[in-house]
Amino acid sequence: MRRNSRAGVAVALGLGVAVAGSLAACGSSSDATTEARATTTTTSSEPAASFAPPSSSSTALVPSTTPPAASPAPAPAPTLVPMPNVMCMNLQDAQNLIQENGVFFSRSADASGKGRNQVVDSNWIVVGQTPSVGAPIGEGDAVLSVVKIGEPNPC
Repeated sequence: MRRNSRAGVAVALGLGVAVAGSLAACGSSSDATTEARATTTTTSSEPAASFAPPSSSSTALVPSTTPPAASPAPAPAPTLVPMPNVMCMNLQDAQNLIQENGVFFSRSADASGKGRNQVVDSNWIVVGQTPSVGAPIGEGDAVLSVVKIGEPNPC
């Protein structure tokens, strides 16, 4: 009978500490929080760990012989090629010629001012180009002004 009453007291005490801890976490007043705190003491037969620094005679500091990390190689200079004459060509052929010269990204813009996208490049004709013929260009430098084939143009 005595064991059951001790177990019941331990369970009740444990529940009381848990409830008090929950209330303390919910923002109760500081007085109630300090009263509800429980103290736990543990004992061990193992000796306490020692954190004394090592003696100077047992270890020597050796400088690192690892070389510093190599810095990444600089990015290669962009390849520049002369801008070809693409006036009055259909947009697809103009882009192909620019790519054959070594530049794979060129831009196009609707010369009518309507802001239309060039979905089928072969349906558009180049009526202007920037920069001018022979100027050095790199990726994205070539801008071709285009209108739809059949629309008024200087070609």
